[in-house]
Amino acid sequence: MIKELLFGFLLIHSSLAIHGDLGRDNKPPRRARLQAIPDPGPHPGPGPGPGPGKKWLTLNSGEPLVIAQGGFPGLFPDSSGTGYTAAVAMSVPGTLKYCNLQLTKDNLGICLPDIKLNNCTDAATKFPKHQRRYNINGQDVDGWFPLDFTIDEIMKEISLVQNIYSRASVFDLVYPPIQPDSIFGIEPKGKLWLNVQNDAFWSAHQLSAVRYIDDSKQYFVADYISSPEIGFLKAMGTSKTFDKTITKLVFTFLAPDSVEPTYKETYGALVKKLGMIKTFASGILVPKDYIWPIGKDGYLQPATTLVADAHREGLEVYALGFASDIFTSYNYSYDPAMEYLHFVDNSQFSVDGVVTEFPGSASNAIACLAQNPNPSPKVANTLVISHNGASIDYPGCTDVAYKKAISDGADIIDCNVQMTKDGVAFCLESADLLGKTNAATAFMDRSTTIPGIQQKSGVFTFDVTWDEIKSLKPLIQNPFQSAGLLRNPKSKNVGKFLTLSEFLELAKKNASTGILIGIQHAAYLASKKGLDIISSVNDALKNAKLDPKHQVLIQSDDTSVLAKFKSSSPNYRRVLLFSKPISSASKLVTDNIKKYADAVNVVKASIVQESKIFFSTGSTKIVEEMHAANISVYVSGFSTESLTMMLDFYSDPYTELISFMKEGIDGVITDNPKTANAFMRSPCVDPKSTAPFVFNPIKPGDYLAQVEQTVLPPAAAPLPPLQVTDVVDPPLPPVNAAARKESGGDDGGSSKSGQRRLVFDVVTRSLVLIGLVLVIGV
Repeated sequence: MIKELLFGFLLIHSSLAIHGDLGRDNKPPRRARLQAIPDPGPHPGPGPGPGPGKKWLTLNSGEPLVIAQGGFPGLFPDSSGTGYTAAVAMSVPGTLKYCNLQLTKDNLGICLPDIKLNNCTDAATKFPKHQRRYNINGQDVDGWFPLDFTIDEIMKEISLVQNIYSRASVFDLVYPPIQPDSIFGIEPKGKLWLNVQNDAFWSAHQLSAVRYIDDSKQYFVADYISSPEIGFLKAMGTSKTFDKTITKLVFTFLAPDSVEPTYKETYGALVKKLGMIKTFASGILVPKDYIWPIGKDGYLQPATTLVADAHREGLEVYALGFASDIFTSYNYSYDPAMEYLHFVDNSQFSVDGVVTEFPGSASNAIACLAQNPNPSPKVANTLVISHNGASIDYPGCTDVAYKKAISDGADIIDCNVQMTKDGVAFCLESADLLGKTNAATAFMDRSTTIPGIQQKSGVFTFDVTWDEIKSLKPLIQNPFQSAGLLRNPKSKNVGKFLTLSEFLELAKKNASTGILIGIQHAAYLASKKGLDIISSVNDALKNAKLDPKHQVLIQSDDTSVLAKFKSSSPNYRRVLLFSKPISSASKLVTDNIKKYADAVNVVKASIVQESKIFFSTGSTKIVEEMHAANISVYVSGFSTESLTMMLDFYSDPYTELISFMKEGIDGVITDNPKTANAFMRSPCVDPKSTAPFVFNPIKPGDYLAQVEQTVLPPAAAPLPPLQVTDVVDPPLPPVNAAARKESGGDDGGSSKSGQRRLVFDVVTRSLVLIGLVLVIGV
């Protein structure tokens, strides 16, 4: 079994001191400070940024509160001491620690996410005979319950486990449950929120949450006490120790059709009686859908007037249910900060606080991104390079994806150039049309297998004319569809593909936007298809007459391609692509790379290596080795879906970005330029900032180093070092004009004849289908 890990925050940042037991006299620093990010050089000050001076639409005009539900259950088991310590360390000052209060048989309190111990602890294994059935709110519930245990049994015999199975389990059975007074003592000023979910149930079994809170006043005083039961809140408000100048009472709303046990009305009906609620509470805590409803299609509906109505009655409003690794609405493009901003930074209202399982993400949104002027000065000089445009929102390489990338602030937009049968250069991620268009139904007879390009069969652009490609519908890419994550379904087929010339014209209209031109399969196209992709790119760039200020990057995995541009267009910046992870590069290798390229494009695993359980194992020296040769390092694979990130990064794209920037990279290649651009312009990126919150990088490997090695799967074999033979490619073959004539691509009217062939194919298939129907009918 895993040994008990050290409490404290060693697991979070290597810059923190090692801690032993989580005692009141052994506290971690309030938060880690950003240490060393490569200095971006002179830049304007951080601007308005976080801190005083912001104006909020909260009830008291103050900054919305961050309330850490169960500490940090996004990584650690819910309600663990380390999770609460993590929440304090990574969040804005004043973050509240939220405890779901449960009662033991000796009427003492324990913080657990659920009234059933078997959902969040190993109680069922340790005490198999303690299973019981109880009626809770009118329903019979089987399980293990805290009222059948003493506080000593729970604290000494039971360990916490992750109660959401899709999250990390390596910290299961490591931490004991924790009591409210211990949570209160994690930091000097306390800041505790107690939620009492089932007071009627406790009372039916001769237990009393009011009595427990009264008796515990010498150990802790909660800043907030919430409950979905009006009877409990009224009793609490009249208790002998309650002081309304210290503690606020908050009424919690459950699902609209659930029934409140005191008044026997649904919460959907009670939400219309805010004046009555004001008589016993100072605020309301509501599931976030009460404020921003989400339709069955996964898109936001118009916001309700609940926040304004409650503020008019003098009630504070707190929103519940935020988690960065759980899908909510397509409107947020999988960026958790965008969801928080909808609740705290719109022109109509702001909630007074958010209850979240990822308090760092909430802190980032409130302290760094809310009310940040747009466009604000860029703080970090790391390039933001699009991947197929804004492909998180639209089909990649379409006009709408590129326009969105430009408006979202991408420094560089990218076009991987493909060639059609009739010699038209256009933008598409790869030469295979399958998965990116509806070619699977339109061109079934064109499917072939070309091992030199890819192992699976495909319908390739060089076997199709440009007119035929224009007849296809683009498809949005859904890399995690098998996990239920789709991208913007309403726009899954919008946009049109652009020729290279059209792409350059679009970039030309935006003087601040550079371009990256990717060139693939040049040798195959020249020798087998008679297509000269290099001349096509050179001609298009020449005809575009770009402003000399436009940054032009030429990218290829073929050094011979880059060599051609070195001689013909020395002002272009050349990028050598490594599509598979690399681990190290000797000086001999980097010297050879430098002969051909000014930069490399590598996948994330080349910088931060990943274990089989999705935690990082450490950093490589690729950035250091490339920089020693004066080679820039761009890193691809960034997006905002949580499944693109290792668990170290808290399902938060901003934490991932700051951690990779700490490694010294020069550019990020991302499906979501909007998020990366917002990050680069955030004052919280500035290591010199005096703001109360800054982005904190994660040191790769820190988490995994704390886990007992015997419980981990075998480590993957190390990647071999990069060799010169992996870099230098043979010279390009001459363009085989005969091959193009054989394929029919040299016919000046091939586009039209290709279109006629498409029509003919459709007619032929239709006749075949009619024939089949007649046969079946017979």
